[in-house]
Amino acid sequence: MDLETVRTFVAAADAGQFQEAAAELAVTQQAVSKRIAALERSLGVRLFTRTPRGAELTIDGQAFLPHARELLRVTERAVASVRTGHRPLRVDVIASRGAATGLMRGFHRAHPEIDLDVVMLFDIETAIAAIRSGAIDASFRAVAAPGRPLPEDIESARVLDEPLELLTGPAHALAGARSVPLARLAGHRIWMPGLAPGTEWTAYYDDLIAEFGLTIEATGPNFGSDVLLDTIADTPALATFMGGQTRLVWPAGHGLRRIPVTDPTPVYPHSLLWHRDNPHPALATLRAHLDATAAGHDAAGTWAPGWVMPR
Repeated sequence: MDLETVRTFVAAADAGQFQEAAAELAVTQQAVSKRIAALERSLGVRLFTRTPRGAELTIDGQAFLPHARELLRVTERAVASVRTGHRPLRVDVIASRGAATGLMRGFHRAHPEIDLDVVMLFDIETAIAAIRSGAIDASFRAVAAPGRPLPEDIESARVLDEPLELLTGPAHALAGARSVPLARLAGHRIWMPGLAPGTEWTAYYDDLIAEFGLTIEATGPNFGSDVLLDTIADTPALATFMGGQTRLVWPAGHGLRRIPVTDPTPVYPHSLLWHRDNPHPALATLRAHLDATAAGHDAAGTWAPGWVMPR
């Protein structure tokens, strides 16, 4: 069914005259008559009866009118759902408790008028494919490991250097420290079961291990943050790294300690990725917000892997 004929039918029904409908649609009266005739042939019924006063709906026309209006409304909603600036901005934050989620919450507080869809994709390859296909508008990632450059159509900007902290249970040897030098962690067991091979965060920790001679274990399945926290609380020999802006809640009886790491402070470099031809106006607003709120990068006393791309 041709939508223009449906739109013409509704206009003629509202106006009560083909001539007024033609003026509203900016077409000739003959064009209106032809469209109505085509619609009647398609439906197999008469929709209008000509009268001295104009055109009146038949019983079939009256029955069809509310459905015709709904068809036009559905069409308008379908178009609006993909029209630039009218659909939500879709952003990948990797994890619900991570620093990227905090950045997006700050953006939402600053721009509550912008509709957002927040998604969580696993690895950078999946995120880049989603950006290139238009499934998402942007993703927070660490970029780019040697041998894995970003595609030419993907832009990036470094938006946050997140200091790492050491998380220990109450009986750990370092639990009472107010801060701990990075070199002092050599020989301590750091357990991170979420280090999946091939991910950008595993590449980051591989460089950290190589640079400072740390022992990071990724053994065992990753059952999530709750099991990780339970294990760290109950095992004096284990500690783990977490981002300083990662939001976690644990039972008071766990007695966990978050200890700043210093000399140098390792920072996890978050970047925003997007397609260079993405026209969504809210994407530019997000980039401007992150640029205005970004902390200084490569500050004295911090460490990040050398493969991080500059802003």
